[in-house]
Amino acid sequence: MDPHALSPAEVIAIIKRRLLSLMVPAGLVITAAAAVALLLPAVYRSSATILIEAQEIPADFVTATVTSYVEQRLQSINQRIMSTTRLLEIINRLNLYAELREEWTTEEIVEQMREDIEMTPISTEVTDRRTGRPSAATVAFTLAYEGREPGTVQQVTNLLASLFLEENIQERARQAEETTRFLEDESTRLKSELAQVEAQIAAFKEAHVQELPDLVPVNLQGLHTAEAGVARLQEQLQGLRERAGYLETQLASLPPPPEKQAQKSEDEKRLEELKIQLTHLRSQFSDQYPDVIKTRAEIAELEAQVAAAKAAEPEAPSPDNPAKVTLAAQLASTRVEIAATQRQMEEVEKSMAQYRGRIEASPRVEEQYNTLLSTRRSVQAKYDDLMRKLMEARVASGLEKEQKGERFTLIDPAQLPEKPTRPNRLAILLIGTVLGIGAGVALAALRELADHSVRTPEALAFATALPVLGSIPEMVTAAQEARRRRRMVLALLVGLAVVAGALAAIHFLVMDFDILWAKISHRLAL
Repeated sequence: MDPHALSPAEVIAIIKRRLLSLMVPAGLVITAAAAVALLLPAVYRSSATILIEAQEIPADFVTATVTSYVEQRLQSINQRIMSTTRLLEIINRLNLYAELREEWTTEEIVEQMREDIEMTPISTEVTDRRTGRPSAATVAFTLAYEGREPGTVQQVTNLLASLFLEENIQERARQAEETTRFLEDESTRLKSELAQVEAQIAAFKEAHVQELPDLVPVNLQGLHTAEAGVARLQEQLQGLRERAGYLETQLASLPPPPEKQAQKSEDEKRLEELKIQLTHLRSQFSDQYPDVIKTRAEIAELEAQVAAAKAAEPEAPSPDNPAKVTLAAQLASTRVEIAATQRQMEEVEKSMAQYRGRIEASPRVEEQYNTLLSTRRSVQAKYDDLMRKLMEARVASGLEKEQKGERFTLIDPAQLPEKPTRPNRLAILLIGTVLGIGAGVALAALRELADHSVRTPEALAFATALPVLGSIPEMVTAAQEARRRRRMVLALLVGLAVVAGALAAIHFLVMDFDILWAKISHRLAL
């Protein structure tokens, strides 16, 4: 069986019949919505805009010591200002949330203020100088605060904006001062370290003054000069020895006096022969030659024997021989020259040994000396680089003190809010009206579906599938007509009350009627 389609007359009859079911839920819901819109406290919002201005002096001339990104510094400043201590200072200073202090804890009030404060960065597309690619950069940010008193909201917002400006200046100045102080401490430490290295180099040079690598050419030249001197002295000594040998030969070849010649013993004759032989050998060989050593030993032994024999005999004066005296004097002079030359040669050989020792020690000394010089160069390079950075840091510190670097500028201070931002009372009323009408329709439909009464001939024919032969019209008594009129009057009064309440809510909670009429006239161009 096809469902029975309701005719417009039946729909109107259902509305009339279920008018109370429609009106009561709708009135309750609309009244509740109006109460909510009326009772919700008004919240005002005020905001300030702060521009982030770039450094005035080009970075090619002065490099700022604050190198962190502006987003990081904004978050850092925001965390400082949002600390419990700072917010409590603001709350106590402006007597905020006075109505909540008896019921809420301090932490809850501070947390509520954090929720009422909002910082929103404003970014734009810029071209990165290093990569040439577009990227997002924060150029400004807004600070907003929400509260129930318009004047307090404006005051708190301006106070927050001033705190951001002061904190940014203090943060940049603090970073610049800390950087400068750190570089000054490091430069002092490196200067002390450099002085220590200089003292070590001076002590090392004093201890190895003749062995330094710079003096190697001088030592080589001295060694060559000493070697040449030794060669020269050896030649001179050789000549003197040959001269002494010649004189000794001449002296030995002089004939002794006849009486002396006759008195010579065999030992004296042998001694004279050995002396002549020794003179001959020394003219050809050195003193270490075996025959020379052997001959000298025999001469020493015979001289001892002859001396002993002469000591036993009475000494007889010998007559003076001028030639012998001259030769003996020349021989003595030559021997003195030989001794002097040998001493000179010993001195020169000693100097030569010293030069060799200095030259041999030079590689070891050079290694240690170069290590000290390398350490000094490294420390000196660090010190020079640090001094350069210190000068730049001092200039950057002056830049921050003069506020010529990147800074925050308040371009849009907080204004006194003229109307609340929330709640949206009109929206609440409209939503409540829609929900109320829906609730009334739902309740009326539910009651109609639950009612199985047959009220029209068509409904009866549809329900029984039999034709209806006749119907009796509704008999309305005078009492029923009076009751119907009372219901209509009551419904009219309820409708007028709802309309009056809505108009009152619009007038007192949304805007005045004269303003509303002006806007409507402006829109309609009346």
